[in-house]
Amino acid sequence: MQWIDTHTHLYLEQFDYDRDAMLGRAFDAGIVKLLMPNIDRDSIDAMLALCDRYPDKCLPMMGLHPTSVKEDAELQLKAVEDQLSRRKYCAIGEIGIDLYWDKTYYDAQLKAFRLQLDWAKELDLPVAIHTREAFPLILQLVEEAQDGRLKGVFHCFSGNGEDARRIMDMGFFMGIGGIITYKKSTLPELIKQVPTDYLLLETDSPFLPPTPHRGKRNESSFLVETARCLAEIKSISMEELAQITTRNAMNLFKIKEI
Repeated sequence: MQWIDTHTHLYLEQFDYDRDAMLGRAFDAGIVKLLMPNIDRDSIDAMLALCDRYPDKCLPMMGLHPTSVKEDAELQLKAVEDQLSRRKYCAIGEIGIDLYWDKTYYDAQLKAFRLQLDWAKELDLPVAIHTREAFPLILQLVEEAQDGRLKGVFHCFSGNGEDARRIMDMGFFMGIGGIITYKKSTLPELIKQVPTDYLLLETDSPFLPPTPHRGKRNESSFLVETARCLAEIKSISMEELAQITTRNAMNLFKIKEI
């Protein structure tokens, strides 16, 4: 079976002491591609260095994370724009709206998100969207921007049935991560009703590890635990789920071969 982790931050310092061993575990688990969203201009070098070391496995995205939108937002966005003109990226991400930690830069987050959506349309790239405490707002923003050119994934989906319907109506995907394995999660019942053609798998490593790894650092090899849970929810085999979600990821991110 071949899997694609569509959202993983393996370049972060949490992996500095065992990165190669961790990647080896991912490859052994059948993870054939690892898609890496950027955070801000300070994370670019580490992300690209890792992608250059494993060019056939690690694919970079470029974007400004909403929690990194602060007083220097214009400089941060300039760095992202500069990178987008320099090399090939599989998506614009991780972008979005996050009102959980801080609402101080609300207007700047809106501006940054809209701008990066425009770049995605101009460059014909998908977007990886982060949203926290802002689902109705971000759906409205994407719907307003959707002119047939926008495509992408709502990473770490944790919305409700109406959110899922609106996402599918726009032709977007839902990224399914470790949250679906949690005992109190409401996602399993919801995802039963969502066609697999709209689902992608992700880890969001080093965050949000699936059961039975909660409390530990997440890593890409743990994707298999999330996949096992999702296959049970959808009443399909792991082999079928691997084929469908890998095909979905290849189509969205224009991955030609694995």
